[in-house]
Amino acid sequence: MKRIDVTELIFAIKKERDLTWQAIADAIGKSDVWTTSACLGMNSCPPETATKLVEFLGLPEDAKASLMSFPTKEWDKSIPQDPLIYRLYEVVGVYGDTLKEVIQEKFGDGIMSAIDFSMEVDKEENPKGDRVILTLNGKFLPYKTW
Repeated sequence: MKRIDVTELIFAIKKERDLTWQAIADAIGKSDVWTTSACLGMNSCPPETATKLVEFLGLPEDAKASLMSFPTKEWDKSIPQDPLIYRLYEVVGVYGDTLKEVIQEKFGDGIMSAIDFSMEVDKEENPKGDRVILTLNGKFLPYKTW
C-alpha cells in the first residue's frame, strides 16, 4: 500500500467512526500531535506502534509497512536561507498540517491569529545541550459564514 493511500484510508475511518486524533493517540499510547503527524505521513511508526494503529483502525495488514516507512518530508520548495529561520520553516513544513488538524479539531474551523498573538522564547538548561522553548499564543479566529 502506498503511504498516501494509508493516509486517505485513516481519514476515511476517522470520519466514519467519528474518532478524534486524541482517541487514536490514546489507543496507541502516543501524543495527539505525534500520532497526527504519523498518520499524515510525516513520521514513521515503530513496529509496535504501527501494529497498534493497524489493529485499532482495522487497516489492511499491508498498511503496517507503509506506516513504518521513512517519510519524505516535502512542502513548498522555496526555502529560507538563514539556518534558524530554515529550522522554523522545517517545523511548520513537517508539522503544519498536523497542527492545523489538531487546532481545528479542538477549536473548530478557523485560524490562530498572528495579530492577537504573543510569543515567548525560553531557555532550558540541559546537560545534553540547552533547549529552546517557543511558546506561541494566538487568539483563535473562527471562519464566519454569511
